[in-house]
Amino acid sequence: MKVNSSIPLLGIVAYSGTGKTTLLKQLIPYLSSQGVRVGLIKHTHHDVDVDTPGKDSFELRKAGAHQTMVASHQRWALMTETPAQETLNLQYLASRFDSSSLDMILVEGFKHEDIDKIVLYREGFAKPFEGLIDSRVIAVASNGYLNHNLPLLDLNNTAVIGQFIIQWLAAR
Repeated sequence: MKVNSSIPLLGIVAYSGTGKTTLLKQLIPYLSSQGVRVGLIKHTHHDVDVDTPGKDSFELRKAGAHQTMVASHQRWALMTETPAQETLNLQYLASRFDSSSLDMILVEGFKHEDIDKIVLYREGFAKPFEGLIDSRVIAVASNGYLNHNLPLLDLNNTAVIGQFIIQWLAAR
């Protein structure tokens, strides 16, 4: 599926346990310090619930509301029940973001989506590096040398990866 969001999407993809979240926790503040307004979509295989049992919003949602919004003066969150939806639609999820307040959306996971991606790969990982490569991969961030034709970024250097992303964003 081709994703047509008005906000540029960049995937950060890797095998589980490679350090996607760890990198993103460093990359987001770096990009923010460089003036890039970043949103994030994280794919998980776990049952997600951002609400707390016992809270009114949780109880009202469990009572059957298909969508529940919790709002305060500091933030708001919209929870949508999707029990019949078999696959996530990245285009739909990205369209829920406010394009006037973001410069880009980083996407953790969704490795099979048709978006530009940076692959993370740790030297010595048991799974093959080639299993992560497709036509939309624009760079590889690794802690070792890999034999390929893509730009190789130092996985342990957030600034190098951040500057690569800023250049990618500017070229869009």
